[in-house]
Amino acid sequence: MKEQIIELLKKNLPDMEVAEIERVLEEPPKPELGDYAFPCFFLAKTLRKAPPMIAAELREKMDVDVQAIEDIDRVETAGAYLNFFMNKARFAERTLTVASDPNYGASDIGKGKTVCIDYSSPNVAKNFHVGHLRTTIIGNSLYLLYSKLGYHVERINHLGDWGTQFGKLIVAYKNWGSEQEVKDKGIEELMRLYRKFHQEAEQAPELEDEARAWFHKMETGDEEALFIWRWFVDISLEEFKRTYALLGMEFDHYTGESFYRDKTDEVTSILREHQLLSSSEGAEIVDLSEYDMPPCLIVKKDGSSIYATRDLAAVLYRKKEYNFDRCLYVTGQEQRLHFRQVFKVIELLGNEWAKDSLVHIPYGLVSLDGEKLSTRDGNVIYAEDILLQAISKIRETIKEKNPNLADPEDVAKKVGVGAVIFNDLYNQRIKDVSFKWEHLLNFDGETGPYVQYTYARCSSVLRKVEGYDETAPVDASAITDGASIELLKEIFRFPAVVQDAADRYEPSVVARYAVDVAQAFNKFYTENRIQVDDANVKNARCKVTEVTRGVLKSALALLGIDCVEEM
Repeated sequence: MKEQIIELLKKNLPDMEVAEIERVLEEPPKPELGDYAFPCFFLAKTLRKAPPMIAAELREKMDVDVQAIEDIDRVETAGAYLNFFMNKARFAERTLTVASDPNYGASDIGKGKTVCIDYSSPNVAKNFHVGHLRTTIIGNSLYLLYSKLGYHVERINHLGDWGTQFGKLIVAYKNWGSEQEVKDKGIEELMRLYRKFHQEAEQAPELEDEARAWFHKMETGDEEALFIWRWFVDISLEEFKRTYALLGMEFDHYTGESFYRDKTDEVTSILREHQLLSSSEGAEIVDLSEYDMPPCLIVKKDGSSIYATRDLAAVLYRKKEYNFDRCLYVTGQEQRLHFRQVFKVIELLGNEWAKDSLVHIPYGLVSLDGEKLSTRDGNVIYAEDILLQAISKIRETIKEKNPNLADPEDVAKKVGVGAVIFNDLYNQRIKDVSFKWEHLLNFDGETGPYVQYTYARCSSVLRKVEGYDETAPVDASAITDGASIELLKEIFRFPAVVQDAADRYEPSVVARYAVDVAQAFNKFYTENRIQVDDANVKNARCKVTEVTRGVLKSALALLGIDCVEEM
């Protein structure tokens, strides 16, 4: 309809460019004012007429053409505005047709293209804390969005599994640890040992030299050092994967920093060949002062690599291995400078693709408010604890409000985990996120449980209604009331929402859309009784409920959230 309106206006205003018409065309604030409005104020100076007169003349000239356009019902004037009203029955019929497709919202725009997404990436031998949830949840949603658009996506977990901290951990294990304690307590014991090292090093600074020596052994292939390190990595992965299982997430590759340790020498050689390396206090750097950035450290003065070197190796490896069209890095905004440096160094190596293909996707901080959460030690909040507490709280709500619910454990898990995910993704990613249980688990606000409840309500309606034939033709004239059309307008937006969220790397676009659909459906449900005697009306309203249910499920799926049929 919008395209037809623009063509109509262009025919009657030949001096205007199509882009200008599209820019001026607007959606009125109230449905009774039409579906699109064209203000004529700006034409007054050119046409030397009052804006209301211009609007009236345009409407008169358009009358014959409008009658031949099926999508436009009528055109009216309201002062200086030309208001266009859609053919509601035709719009409803078209929307129900396209939204009934199981792949509604999907696209093949990414066919033949590859996107790598680097996200989650917790540090080995440290707990998977609440701060890691953001990168994990955002990255997973971006994977789902790009997959929906037809891209091939490589999900990469770039574990923090290499560096001097492992030398410290080996020293601590050898001095104050035991094999049995590590086996019994896992990451908790590794964290204790790491803290113990720092406490002892304050009194005995020579321990730092010992730690560097052990890390140097790792880098030079010492069997004992690598054996202990691999053991610590395996223990960590086991715990990380338990949290990923709770979230319902998987990765294609667990290629952490250690994966690139034998590739850093090649990076250094390439930089040297391009005459980009220079010495600074015994270390080797790439000078980026010309680009208003501090130097990018490549080789430390003891000859060992640093995470920037490994990130450079990772970019070059991924480009060669996957030939990506885009490589996304989902990390905290405090790493902006680091990635600006890495991307600029890649570009300076003559890789023009770096300008458009390498993208850092920053996000804000996580804070905890309201009720104090349980922790496994005094000052660290585990991601797993957050998820398990959310599940527990939903379980209690089920016992109180629906004790006879079938499979309450499954519902508690899906709604509890979904609430945590939705709370994160409803916020624009660059903004800080606060966990407040009274909001996060609310079934009435702009929350995950509210959207999931609306989906369950749709399912309940379709289960209980009598005589609905989902294969029967729909009489679209039965769903032209205001609430039905406003809901169908939201449903019609879904493909554009998916594309917009991917273009902006912004899952909150989908989360907020899901709330809009849920609110529109609940208004529709309040104003339109579904179990009515008129078969045409009942069938049409059931069809609207069915497509709403499908869109809500698809939207939540793009956020990494499962639906429940009953709550």
